[in-house]
Amino acid sequence: MEKVSTIGLDVAKSVFQVHGVNEEGQVVVERQLRRPQLLGWFAQLPACLIGIEACGTAHYWARALRKLGHEVRLIPPAYAKAYVRRNKNDAADAAAICEAVSRPTMRFVAIKSAEQQALAGLHRVRDLLMKQRTMLRNQLRGLWIAGLEDACAVSAGIQPIDQPCEQHRTGAVDTLDTRQVHVDWTTGFKGGEGAVHDVRHGCGVAQIE
Repeated sequence: MEKVSTIGLDVAKSVFQVHGVNEEGQVVVERQLRRPQLLGWFAQLPACLIGIEACGTAHYWARALRKLGHEVRLIPPAYAKAYVRRNKNDAADAAAICEAVSRPTMRFVAIKSAEQQALAGLHRVRDLLMKQRTMLRNQLRGLWIAGLEDACAVSAGIQPIDQPCEQHRTGAVDTLDTRQVHVDWTTGFKGGEGAVHDVRHGCGVAQIE
C-alpha cells in the first residue's frame, strides 16, 4: 500500500470506516475495520495524521492511537459536516473528516485524559441529581398547596420545605398523607448523594462542592 499521510476515521460501536490519502491528496485506502482489528492495523502504518469526530469514545481512541506514534486531532462534528459531499454514510463521513483535518484554519478539540473524562462524568451525575432534587421538592410543594391549604405555609426555596415535611413525617399535620412521600424523598435523594460520594472516592478525584 502506498504511504498514507492523512486519515479520516469514522468511529462506531463495531465497524470503523477508514479513508486515507497521500501527500498529493490522492485516495490510497478506503476500507472498514472491525473493533478488534483497529489498533493492529494502525500499528503497522507509519506515523501519520489522523482525524476523528469528537464524541464520547473518540478520546479513548485518540489516546490509544497516540501511543502508536500517530498524530491525532479531534474535530467538532458541526465543523466536519460541512465537508460531506454526498449522502451521509460512514464512507462519506470518513472522507469529510479526512479533508477537514488537513485544513490549516480548522479548530480542534483537546484530547481528554481518562481522569478528566471521569471527573466530567461525575459533574454530569451531580447535575442530574440536583435537577431530580428540585423536581421532587416542587412536586411536594404542589401537593401541600393543593391538599393542605391553610394547614401549613411553604415558602419558596429548598430549605423551607423541610419543616412541613417533618410535620407530616411525625404526624403533626395529617390532612394529606405525605409521610410515605417524605420517606421516599429522604431515602431516594440521600441514597443518590451517597452514590455520588462512593463514585467520587472510587475514582480518586477531588470532592465536588
